[in-house]
Amino acid sequence: MIVLMTAMAVLSVGCAHGQRPENRIYVISEDARGVGSALGTGGAGFRDCDAEHVQCFKECWNAPTLPWPHTKRDEWYNEYCTRECRKQYMECEKENEKKAKELKFSRVEDAVGWIRAHKAEVALGTVVIIAGVAFVITTGGSGALILAPLAL
Repeated sequence: MIVLMTAMAVLSVGCAHGQRPENRIYVISEDARGVGSALGTGGAGFRDCDAEHVQCFKECWNAPTLPWPHTKRDEWYNEYCTRECRKQYMECEKENEKKAKELKFSRVEDAVGWIRAHKAEVALGTVVIIAGVAFVITTGGSGALILAPLAL
């Protein structure tokens, strides 16, 4: 009798974890205009930290004035520029890491809402994780912006 009651209780409760999203396509907007308009060079609003690092070093090395008391571009100045630009590089990477976490959602509605609100910051081809399932931002045949399963 106890075994039968336990089995009935387990069957009636069902699965306790959240359900995975259906393997279907979700329409984000009827028009894909404006997608990626706020992007520099990276997808989903990501900064290109490597390019920024190279630019930082060039600007530092070619600065018209050197830190006092230094008067020439030598090994010390090379290390100085490397150190200063490394700080900026690490900040850039942290910002990109934070944005990457924003593209992981537990519910489809949250993902679609976020993408609608940040349409200019995402690029076509951006991968979005919803409850462990990979989706990709793309356009439909009619030009609509959609969220489609990465693999059908």
